[in-house]
Amino acid sequence: MPAPATPSPSPAVLPLLGELAGGDAVSGSELADRLGVSRAAIWKQVQRLRELGLAVEARAGHGYRLAAAVELLDAAKIAAALDAEERARLGDLVVHWQIDSTSSELLRRAATDPRDGLACLAEVQSAGRGRRGRTWRMPLGGGLALSLLKRFEDGMAALGGLSLVAGVAAVQALADCGFDGIGLKWPNDLLAHGRKLGGILVELGGDATGPCHAVIGIGLNLRLDAQAAAIDQPWIDLATLARGGTLSRNDIAARLLARLGAALERFQAEGFAAFAEAYARLDLLRGRPVRVLRAHGHEDGVACGIDERGALRVAFADGERSVDGGEVSVRESASFPSASASPFT
Repeated sequence: MPAPATPSPSPAVLPLLGELAGGDAVSGSELADRLGVSRAAIWKQVQRLRELGLAVEARAGHGYRLAAAVELLDAAKIAAALDAEERARLGDLVVHWQIDSTSSELLRRAATDPRDGLACLAEVQSAGRGRRGRTWRMPLGGGLALSLLKRFEDGMAALGGLSLVAGVAAVQALADCGFDGIGLKWPNDLLAHGRKLGGILVELGGDATGPCHAVIGIGLNLRLDAQAAAIDQPWIDLATLARGGTLSRNDIAARLLARLGAALERFQAEGFAAFAEAYARLDLLRGRPVRVLRAHGHEDGVACGIDERGALRVAFADGERSVDGGEVSVRESASFPSASASPFT
């Protein structure tokens, strides 16, 4: 892998964030002196950090402090945490301060940069995306947004199950970081204790009959606060799972890139069959009642695992059928256990 690409220009708030990143309280006047700006400018920058979702506390006589320490993403540190073989799989690695979406950036670059293994991360996404057009919001320092581009010589039809492969790789990467008990909810959610920890979005480009490329986007909740209440489903973050332990965003990013790169290489050579058993061990829907939402209604059934293409097998009243992720959404039916009484703990 060549040297990491130059990131997007640093914003005006970055020096202030650097002063506060350790989590200690610093007075407004001291911050102004250190940064060579007025106290009014410091106040405006604090407001901007809050707008980006960062919890900045202010106490009279103490100054400003972050509710939790923040480790900014660093391309050089991420690359240094990879071994030689893992680095060789990456064609490029860049960390942006702010971008519309890491996946959108790689989809744009795919047409002009012929390299394989392009990796993109961002501190702030202005238009992060989830499955079926949903938005995905990530507060500054509170999550991880990462995308990786993989090129394939075969056509798109050979990429069935790719999002499930990415899910297996993500769970393995988190296990490398000490996080166990994480499973997968078909087709693209990572769950812990019955609550959403993250998601995966795979977007394809190129020729339908080959060659083509896939951009795999992974979003993880690292440390959320009350502002995350806008999330429309029960959620959990790695800080909760860590129970006060240290979180390194750069280390987690490195393990995700390492595991995902290796998984995609194997998928390219062996197909989804090489991952079917691993996915089955992590499958949180198998044997559970599910509701399949369609344009003109819904249908209830019981999930029976996945087929050889990675589609969800569902036993409906009239028999078993495979449900393709591109044509339906899946939600738990009313009889599915609530998060508070989750079978996933």
